[in-house]
Amino acid sequence: MTVCLVINFLMYSLYYPLKYQSQIEFYAQEYLLDEALICAVINTESGFEEDVISSKGAVGLMQLMPSTAKAISEALDEPFDEKDLLNAEVNIKYGCHYLAMLLKQFDFDEALCAYNAGMGKVRGWLKNPQYSADGQHLNSIPYAETKAYVEKVKKNIKFYQNKII
Repeated sequence: MTVCLVINFLMYSLYYPLKYQSQIEFYAQEYLLDEALICAVINTESGFEEDVISSKGAVGLMQLMPSTAKAISEALDEPFDEKDLLNAEVNIKYGCHYLAMLLKQFDFDEALCAYNAGMGKVRGWLKNPQYSADGQHLNSIPYAETKAYVEKVKKNIKFYQNKII
């Protein structure tokens, strides 16, 4: 029984790491976000690996596109250097800023879609009756990758809600 608990703990620690807690807590308060949401996005985007760069050019823990980060830095009136996206503090701050902005513009699932596929894509989907009956909510997500992303983030949120004390 004890061996099973240890193995279970190690497996969960591997698949659901919890790093950068002070930054996550700070920016969750700063941007009025759920810490579990931030952890779930980081886990889904980068697996908590600070120096990840995707094949599409997204950078860091929260996998921000440099153009998005530059716009965020301008909104925050801060200097911007693309290499700063590899810094956990900057990446989490900008990722949280962006996530909070999306949650003000869209409902929850649609905000997650926009984080993954882009705001323009989601706005287009919401205007298309094939994907949205009311222009506010998506009845279906046309990109399989984005649909899987939303499902994974939501699954991860449930885990992190139980893990974060």
